[in-house]
Amino acid sequence: MIKTGLHPFNVFFLLLLLIKSAVSVAAPSAAMGYSPKYPDNFTHFDYINPNAKKGGELVLAGAGTFDSFNPFILKGYAVEGTGLLFDTLMAASEDEPFSRYPLIANDIVLAEDELSVVFKIDPRARFNNGDKITAQDVKFSFDTIVSEQGHPQYKFIFGDVKDAELLDEYTIRFNFKRLNSELHLVLGGLQIFSEKWLDGRPFDKLTEVKPVASGPYTIKDYDLGKRITYQRNPDYWAKDLPSRRGQYNFDLVKYKYYRDLVISMEAFKAGEFDFRHEYYSKLWAREHNGPNYDSGKILKENLPHSNNAGMQGFVFNTRRAVFKDEAVRRAISLAFDFEWSNKRLFYNQYVVNDSYFSNTELQATGIPEGKELALLEPFREQLPDAVFTQPWRPVSTAPPGSLRANLRLARDILAQAGWRVVKGELVNSKNQPLKFTALLGQKGMDRILAPYARNLKKLGIEMKYRTVDRSLYIRRVRTFDYDMVVGSFSGSMSPGNELLNRFHSSAVEKKGSRNLAGVNDPVVDALVEKVISASNRENLVIACRALDRVLLKGNYLVPNWYINTHRIAYWDKFNRPDTLPLYYSVESWMLSSWWAKG
Repeated sequence: MIKTGLHPFNVFFLLLLLIKSAVSVAAPSAAMGYSPKYPDNFTHFDYINPNAKKGGELVLAGAGTFDSFNPFILKGYAVEGTGLLFDTLMAASEDEPFSRYPLIANDIVLAEDELSVVFKIDPRARFNNGDKITAQDVKFSFDTIVSEQGHPQYKFIFGDVKDAELLDEYTIRFNFKRLNSELHLVLGGLQIFSEKWLDGRPFDKLTEVKPVASGPYTIKDYDLGKRITYQRNPDYWAKDLPSRRGQYNFDLVKYKYYRDLVISMEAFKAGEFDFRHEYYSKLWAREHNGPNYDSGKILKENLPHSNNAGMQGFVFNTRRAVFKDEAVRRAISLAFDFEWSNKRLFYNQYVVNDSYFSNTELQATGIPEGKELALLEPFREQLPDAVFTQPWRPVSTAPPGSLRANLRLARDILAQAGWRVVKGELVNSKNQPLKFTALLGQKGMDRILAPYARNLKKLGIEMKYRTVDRSLYIRRVRTFDYDMVVGSFSGSMSPGNELLNRFHSSAVEKKGSRNLAGVNDPVVDALVEKVISASNRENLVIACRALDRVLLKGNYLVPNWYINTHRIAYWDKFNRPDTLPLYYSVESWMLSSWWAKG
């Protein structure tokens, strides 16, 4: 991705590393394409209250069920809150696009040739059992998750790491296969656990054993599939580090599981749990009301954010014959009426997703020009002319457009692709009907798909939708056993290796990958590589815009919608910092920075 801005570093350690590797630039913190916001002697993040009081409890809701404490494997359904158990090598800042600060590692040294990075482990770092954390533990954690026993996603995230090399008890070097400008920072996000957690057991079978790990909490008790309680570790070694000061304040964090959306909503209003991030516009508009809201016992807020909104959509599984033809996908997309849905179903709370990098400077606009055009030019023969001559615009029924006009265009596209209507049913030259099923993991989306299905029926297309148990849904998505699925591709302000898992051909048949659409296009592959290898912010933006343009023209999904605020409701039991982060998950922000009143 982009070159790193680094703080100065103490001379002794730098000289030591110069002996062991190529000329290096060393620092306790690092950022992508800019100097880190916080100086070496910073005391806390600006969006944190360093004097937050410890104590109390927070009760949250989980969806469906769980049968595992291990988030690093494909098997099972990991419990909510595992991020409380595992610290990363370095800490991220939520008011910068992509930066790292000392946590388990207190120094990072990127080789001048950018083909390796060295982390120095803080000798004070400890696991939750009191054992010290060493470079060997870091190597073990890395080697384990990228092995065949780890979740396949880690092979994409860390695929450019050649190996991990121990330099001494507290120093580890990761050697790279090739230039990958973000990889040293991605490695800073590596979560660390102890070999004692495995105790000789196969990692891919390790589900119900409490982790021996590095984070601020441990598991106190649980009822498998129903509830879990995390307990703050009073001996957490990092609690006074600048990157942790004022954070993780609740003595207890509990998750109660609910299998049904309606039951979960009523449970919140009855006070069974404390905080709800609302994803459903109907519930936000119609259900978050009543005496407890009127009295101020429950508070509602829309919190602004600057997150990359990414893309959400009804994803076509192009592994299925019915969706192989881009023209068919385009025609089906034309039948979705976002404007009608937003007005009638969403209470005008959303805007349409118009990019895989919505709400950022990374999204494609207009037609390609300048350096973006130069980047796309070598692929001209492999791309439709429209990529170069027509701006991509989301389907719209806003005047002067209309649903009728869109359906008329869809009929023309389908006719040109060899489809015809026979007795009200759209069939191809083999008299095979165009029909498919959308797989859903929870109730709520059916009310949106019902009018969409009616529109498709006017074209002779039969779309069914089926809601299944969450555990079955996860299993089927992991194995690509669906025609269509609702997919969400959120992102950072500095996209990189995660794109391999989402859009690269190497992920098409990898069970558990996020290449939900089965994108298998050499041009997309090449542009993903351009994003990953971008040497500065300008090149990153150019590569992302080019990739965005090609993905959009591929019609791999029916774009949905997004909102640039976090809708939250919570019981008035808590205090929080005065300053909001810029780029944040509202759940993790609440967990890390709020504290109990009283």
